[in-house]
Amino acid sequence: MTESKRKKQIQLSHGGGGKEMNKLIKELFFKAFDNPILTNEEDAARLVLKGPTAFTTDSFTVAPLFFAGGDIGKLAIAGTVNDLAMMAARPEYLSCSFIIEEGFELDKLKTIVNSMASEMKKSGAKIVCGDTKVVPKGCADGIFINTSGIGEILQDGISIKNIQAGDAIIVSRDIGRHGAAILMAREGLTLESDLTSDCATLWPIVDALISAQIPLHAMRDATRGGISAVLNEWAVGSNVEISINEVDLPVADEVKGLCELYGFEPLDLANEGTFVIALPQEYANKAVEIIKLHQGAHSGSESADSGFIGEQAAIIGTVGTERAGKVILKTPWGSSRYLDLPQGELLPRIC
Repeated sequence: MTESKRKKQIQLSHGGGGKEMNKLIKELFFKAFDNPILTNEEDAARLVLKGPTAFTTDSFTVAPLFFAGGDIGKLAIAGTVNDLAMMAARPEYLSCSFIIEEGFELDKLKTIVNSMASEMKKSGAKIVCGDTKVVPKGCADGIFINTSGIGEILQDGISIKNIQAGDAIIVSRDIGRHGAAILMAREGLTLESDLTSDCATLWPIVDALISAQIPLHAMRDATRGGISAVLNEWAVGSNVEISINEVDLPVADEVKGLCELYGFEPLDLANEGTFVIALPQEYANKAVEIIKLHQGAHSGSESADSGFIGEQAAIIGTVGTERAGKVILKTPWGSSRYLDLPQGELLPRIC
């Protein structure tokens, strides 16, 4: 019998509600996500909420499931926590549902679950309810994960509709890493590169900005569609012109190289640990300093596995009113052009 056949696999019975499912839930999920609310084993979690609350949900279907800098489990937790953080909401409670294909290796599932547990520690969030479904072989691509999150909003007024003329636009780090890392993994590229996804939990940085009383007008993590999508949504949502200086955009050499090879734009590539901020110009330098200090303080810790480059937070543009609803990209050669929303499927299945 070959090694692959000896490995334990998920069976349909693991989703059937009987002994096998009970064992999987208690010995894997409860052990990794242990907290009193979850282990009460009720049909619904009993929560105590106060004040304005943010609520979000997302589904994750990334291919490949494991990539440089993360995996689908880390991505699921970071992605949902980051959606809360972008509303200045402290992540508190998460739900988690797994759709697992029959035959999926149990060891891979354990790796994914442990990755999720590790990522939750960075924000203090807890998984308090969940669900497990097993579908017949061929009905899913290994594993799909859905997570929802609830958090207490700590600063009001952050909105796509609150961007104002005179605001500065900041990007928290170099752009396009996740899309480029997924492309390398999917295409089996063996370039001489240490490129990793930027997949990371952003709440600690946002918490530091809130604690410093930075008046944040808008925040958005630049996932599918990248920086281009965020800026265009903002320009339309607040009916303003956003002007970006191409020379100020932080882009890793490896990402530039892949874009040249495949004809992509770094601005269009997905990110999973990079966010954009709009805030009053007079607070921009202080915000950049806080981001750099926070990232620098973690450069030798777990954050390093996501390729954090603390020196690359940057002010990349300003907000005006002349061409409302448009994003203007100023080139290094003195010309300018409209930066449009990305079109077509550049990199399917990036999250």
